[in-house]
Amino acid sequence: MKVKKFVDLSWDLTEQTPIYPGDPEPKITVATTLENEGYNLSGVYVGTQTGTHVDAPYHFSNKGATIDEMELDFFFGEAVVVRVTDKKAQEKITMEDVMPYDAKIKEGTIVLFNTNWYKKVGTEEFFEHPYVSGEVAEYLVEKGVRFLCIDTINADQTGGTEFPVHDLFSEKRLMIGENMAYFDKIDFENVLVAAFPLKIVGTDGSPVRAVAMEL
Repeated sequence: MKVKKFVDLSWDLTEQTPIYPGDPEPKITVATTLENEGYNLSGVYVGTQTGTHVDAPYHFSNKGATIDEMELDFFFGEAVVVRVTDKKAQEKITMEDVMPYDAKIKEGTIVLFNTNWYKKVGTEEFFEHPYVSGEVAEYLVEKGVRFLCIDTINADQTGGTEFPVHDLFSEKRLMIGENMAYFDKIDFENVLVAAFPLKIVGTDGSPVRAVAMEL
């Protein structure tokens, strides 16, 4: 397999990486140095939902599968980019937005919702992002989608009291990817995506290095 182009879909992981309100703040420290100990080593403290990450079913259900229990084929496959860059603050992504892509969304397709909201990082509006409607989530499940990704900090409404996307995907043992970025730089068809989590045993999710590839 020869890859023509790579597009990094991941946030830089720093102490300034945007996090969901209330999540652990990332901390990156110098543990040892070449001058003192003979080698460079860093200490990294992050939450399981820090930066570009994936949510396992356990995130919204104590009975759900943890991230180490999810098969690796969830995180690799053909993808379709759903362009919804006209969406405004706290506006739903609806079936009307998705139906133009219906023929491309097949069983096993990874769906990337491109809102471009990642560009608002550092502003209050960053947390007032568009979000996926429950109806769209149900449609994706019926189509056989196992991995939904979005370039906002939450697939559901941040600050809301209901989480229909997370609840449904947790119930159906499916995956959600959030806080991704640069979907607008995917300027090609035949998209392949990889977003493998760390094998952190017994947890709700993991940071990932998400990448789109042109074949």
